[in-house]
Amino acid sequence: MATAFEMASALYERLQNVLEDLPYPASAQNPTLAWTIGLSAITALGIWYLAIRENDKPIIYTVPPPNLPATAEILDNPAIKVSGSSAIHCYAPANGQFLGLVNPSTADGIDRAIEQAKAAQVQWATTSFRERRAVLRSMLQHVLGNQEQICRIACLDSGKTMVDAQLGEVLVTAEKLQWTIAHGEKALQPSRRPTNLLMAYKRNTVRYEPLGVVAALVSWNYPFHNLIGPVISALFAGNAILVKGSEQTAWSSSYFADIARGALVAHGHSPALVQTVVCWPQTASHITSHPDIAHITFIGSRPVCQKVAASAAKALIPVLAELGGKDASIVLDSVTASDLPRVVNTLLRGSFQASGQNCIGIERIIAPPTTYAKLVATLEPRVRALRLGPEADIGAMVSDSSFARLEHLVAEAVRDGARLLAGGKRFTHPDHPSGHYFAPTLLVDVTPDMAIANEECFGPIMVLMKAPSSSAEDILAVANGTPFGLGASVFGAESDKTLAKIVKGLKVGMVAVNDFAVFYAVQLPFGGVGGSGYGRFAGEEGLRGLCNLKAVCEDRFAWLGVRTAIPKPMRYPVASQERSWRFARGVVEVGYGMGMGRKVGGVLGLVRNG
Repeated sequence: MATAFEMASALYERLQNVLEDLPYPASAQNPTLAWTIGLSAITALGIWYLAIRENDKPIIYTVPPPNLPATAEILDNPAIKVSGSSAIHCYAPANGQFLGLVNPSTADGIDRAIEQAKAAQVQWATTSFRERRAVLRSMLQHVLGNQEQICRIACLDSGKTMVDAQLGEVLVTAEKLQWTIAHGEKALQPSRRPTNLLMAYKRNTVRYEPLGVVAALVSWNYPFHNLIGPVISALFAGNAILVKGSEQTAWSSSYFADIARGALVAHGHSPALVQTVVCWPQTASHITSHPDIAHITFIGSRPVCQKVAASAAKALIPVLAELGGKDASIVLDSVTASDLPRVVNTLLRGSFQASGQNCIGIERIIAPPTTYAKLVATLEPRVRALRLGPEADIGAMVSDSSFARLEHLVAEAVRDGARLLAGGKRFTHPDHPSGHYFAPTLLVDVTPDMAIANEECFGPIMVLMKAPSSSAEDILAVANGTPFGLGASVFGAESDKTLAKIVKGLKVGMVAVNDFAVFYAVQLPFGGVGGSGYGRFAGEEGLRGLCNLKAVCEDRFAWLGVRTAIPKPMRYPVASQERSWRFARGVVEVGYGMGMGRKVGGVLGLVRNG
């Protein structure tokens, strides 16, 4: 009889196929969002069905929000590091409001956290997938029931808008939870592998077993999702986890981790399975070279990753590195006039969401000459109209540390021939002068030799580049012309042969066709190549990457006494190397000889030298 998990998964996949067969609502004002909501609803139905079958209803629990000072104080020159203090000074990037102090973790504190996680993991590793699903189901229920609070806290600590938080913090977290609940067990079930003629009496399996205590060093741009995502995968794989949050978002990290701890406690498990630390960079190496850490997930910049990898190498700790990118969005001539407005809206969202601080954000828009002119004309008034502020279109950046770099990149490009049509410099908000705002920027006529075409901006800068022609070869030469290779998107008619050539020719880890970044919204493996890092999180590959892949070869007919025995000519002491070698050659010919003649010859060799 099928398990509840199998039945729910089958229902989910069947309903998903039904939806995909329905006519696509091209006339809808926001079809991408409607599609996402529809798929989410179907997944929710599958999870609901699973819960009924397993009779594991979510447990309601509460998590108190982080404390705010009794009196609101707006800092004149906000910064997380203040001279004369070792504490992390937390503040709201949108307006400079002081949020509180966080004492950074020490090496001794990190040791204690890892020790507690290690002790808790021993019992957790013995839990069933059903028990782990129950924890995630309650966590999902809590996230859905506290969406507004989660968004407001993420916005306060990172400067993003509520819409950006809903999409980049809550929606993707809910998807990761639902995917893991519905498909995680299938991904981690022992995998049967084929055998061969010589080993026909063997049964071969790959098992996915917990590693122990894993670590995640995550970035600040999505303080909730970047922290909780690795926790979800680690727990379902049977591990404990230590997460190092960013100093930039230290105020919220403990609260977000408590959402996972609360679900564990609600189901009678140890909250010590999830440990969080926040520390200054000089202390982080104690995590990355710790002998009790079995795996590291790193989300951040290339220079920092090089230090992390060097430190991890001391203890031979494997590292998964997600290092951002210079993602290209390619708009082909086959995009119809009726579809161009949808494409433009997608380009705007992909470029300016989270104020451009998005590892899979659109960093370059590439188009052949005819379409390029249309895009410039259409995008200029749209970008100029964008408003800055917590309640406006685009929020604050997490700090002002990159402003000088961004202004230099823009100015250098203009000097070399690019045209600046909007923005290009920091912005002093009239209502929030202590906030970190950079004007939405539109820079066109950028060429591949310019620094801004090759360096990740990670800010609200839209870059347009004209391909020499509409050929796939010319477009790919521009798109693949950077050291990065994280993601990309391509817009064009499905019947356009150029589209297929570009999808195949892009040197990246992920491609969205006629959309932006949706590969993560369906939990496909996430990661890149080249300067964008290595390894994958999300999907089956991400879960399995947090496991020890144990290859097990067993006797298929042990009950009949069929086992491997060393043939007499090959037993020590070897009576004759010549005869033993001929016998071994016969074994090879029987197993791998091409054609019956060689196999028969191999059998004769065994008989003559046996």
